[in-house]
Amino acid sequence: MADELAKHYLENVISEFRLLKKQGERAMEQLADEELFVTLDPESNSIAILVKHLAGNMRSRWVDFLTGDGEKPDRFRDQEFVLDDTVTREDVMRWWEQGWGHVFNALEPLQPEEATRTVIIRQEPHTVVQAINRQLTHYATHIGQIVFLAKHLKSANWKTLSVPRGQSEQFNQQHFERLKAKADQETPLSRY
Repeated sequence: MADELAKHYLENVISEFRLLKKQGERAMEQLADEELFVTLDPESNSIAILVKHLAGNMRSRWVDFLTGDGEKPDRFRDQEFVLDDTVTREDVMRWWEQGWGHVFNALEPLQPEEATRTVIIRQEPHTVVQAINRQLTHYATHIGQIVFLAKHLKSANWKTLSVPRGQSEQFNQQHFERLKAKADQETPLSRY
C-alpha cells in the first residue's frame, strides 16, 4: 500500500510540475520581448529575473538530488536577481528549459521506495517528499508572480489561462455534459 501511494504521489507531483511549467509558458508567450524585463517598481522582479532565479534554484536543488546538498556551493543566489543589458528572450527561455530539465531529470527516475529517503538542503535533512513539496510550493509562488505580471502587462489583451471570468456556469455545464457523454458511450461489457 505504501509503495502504491508513493507511486501515485510521484506521478501526481510530476504532473503538477508540468502544469506549472505550461502555465508559465502560456503567460510568457503572450508578452513582447521587452515585457519580460519590466518591473513594477524598484523592489519588484521582472519575469526575466524570476526565471533566472527559478533556473538557479532548480539547478541547485535537483542536480544530484539524492546524493548532494540541494544548496550547491557554486550557486550564487544573489546573482540570480541581477540582469545585464545583453540578456535576451532567448536567454530567458534557455534558462527556463534548462531549469525544468533538471527538475524532470531528477523526478522521473524516482522509485516509490525512495519517497522516504533522506536528502539534504542547506545541510538540513528532508525526506524526498518534503524536498519535493518544498520546491513545488516555491515554484508555484514564482509562477503565480509570472502570471500576475504577464496579466498586468497585457491588461485587456490578456488571454486567460483558466476558465474566463463570468463563464464558470457555462464551463461546468459543458464539462459535466462531456463526462456524461463519455459514460454513456461505455457499454456494460466495456467496463470489464
